Amino acid sequence: MRTYRNSNMDKYKIIKFDEHFFNQTAELISLFRNQLRQFKGIDIKPDIDSASKELISISKDENYPIYLCLENQIVVGYMILKIDGVIWVEQIYVKESYRRKGVASLLYKEAETMSSKIGEETLFNCVHPNNEAIISFLKSKGYTVLNLIEIRKPYKNEKLNTIIKVGNNDFDY
Repeated sequence: MRTYRNSNMDKYKIIKFDEHFFNQTAELISLFRNQLRQFKGIDIKPDIDSASKELISISKDENYPIYLCLENQIVVGYMILKIDGVIWVEQIYVKESYRRKGVASLLYKEAETMSSKIGEETLFNCVHPNNEAIISFLKSKGYTVLNLIEIRKPYKNEKLNTIIKVGNNDFDY
């Protein structure tokens, strides 16, 4: 466990996932999933049951460490990593009222430390193209190299209204 103080002198702790914080973490995972859907204009209620199942599955896999940021025993943010030769930041979410207070930076510092320990110079990030907040955050930390693109067939009845050009290729979005 590491304890940090941000510029507002609020005390935060970064810990590896602990079952004691299961319900709080599952709630944040459901909010993260909803946020991803909202980027595509889909508005549904948080699904804590699905998030709980996801958390149970992930927490059993040592290749997917989960880190929590706590303030006074309240989970204010979490990060799920994937260790696969390199370290991928699979998910990161911070409660709205704690954003722009250094929580994501502390979680990233933990991930970068882990990456360094396995001999890597960088983290790899899975980012939704409409997530301007995380894209801006990553750019501020020096993450500017587009590494991979994810391609899929459209969902049934999905409305795609944007074209994104990568190199010589156009993709529906």
